[in-house]
Amino acid sequence: MNFNITVMCKVLKVDKSSFYHWIKAGCIVKKVDEKLNELIEIIFVQGRQNYGTRRIKEKLKQRYGFLVSRRRIGDIMKDLGLVAKTKKRYKINTTNSNHNLPIAPNLLERDFYASTPDEKYVGDITYIPTNEGWLYLATVIDLYSRRIVGWSMDDTMKVSLVNDALNMALISRKPPKSLIWHTDRGSQYASYAHKDLLQKYGIVQSMSRKGNCWDNAVAESFFHTLKTELVYHEIYETKSQANQSIFEWIEVYYNRQRMHSSNNNLSPVEFEEKMMLQVETAA
Repeated sequence: MNFNITVMCKVLKVDKSSFYHWIKAGCIVKKVDEKLNELIEIIFVQGRQNYGTRRIKEKLKQRYGFLVSRRRIGDIMKDLGLVAKTKKRYKINTTNSNHNLPIAPNLLERDFYASTPDEKYVGDITYIPTNEGWLYLATVIDLYSRRIVGWSMDDTMKVSLVNDALNMALISRKPPKSLIWHTDRGSQYASYAHKDLLQKYGIVQSMSRKGNCWDNAVAESFFHTLKTELVYHEIYETKSQANQSIFEWIEVYYNRQRMHSSNNNLSPVEFEEKMMLQVETAA
């Protein structure tokens, strides 16, 4: 064995001491593999076990400058026992549109692109199951970055639920009076109390066609993500527990960490900050 090592060192023109140091410290290839494994595991954990090979590949490139094939990432995930959460089927919930309240026209017409912040908002309501009964969640999404700019949770689906969510967005973002606010035809959004709020801030109301969930696809997509990545994997004993869990998921994870395909795989907050920096640099 010593003879073979001696011959090999002569052929490679290296000292035996350097060779043994290389063996002890670990070869470069092994170190790269160990580092890659570590980074993949970190990204997987930070993604709350929701990221598959596609998003991990993008994050490795975006954050660390590593170009790695999805096949290799998949092999490493298999070796490490990293399995993304199973996506359970999501059932679309619809609010009650059987009422005689006035309906606004569909101004959005499935144009879910916004060139500036606070140009177009979409909103909707969903149901969160707990062992104490339903918890209702109303959200407000800025189409510019897909950021949740307003949200509210309550035991009932009264008008105050959607007004509180929109008020949160109005206070934190201070949108211009030209803002378009798109929702379905639910009685909460068609109510006079809600319309009074819109009129007060000069907001232009838009509504989906009756029973057409695709007219509000971005809001439905967010609820799908919330349910399949969080809610369906939890058993909430109390409404308070669900409230805290959803608050943390929205504000800490979704808005600030979760990659979003419409933002070039940046989180909503990262996307807004990047765009703002580009505008300031250009000026």
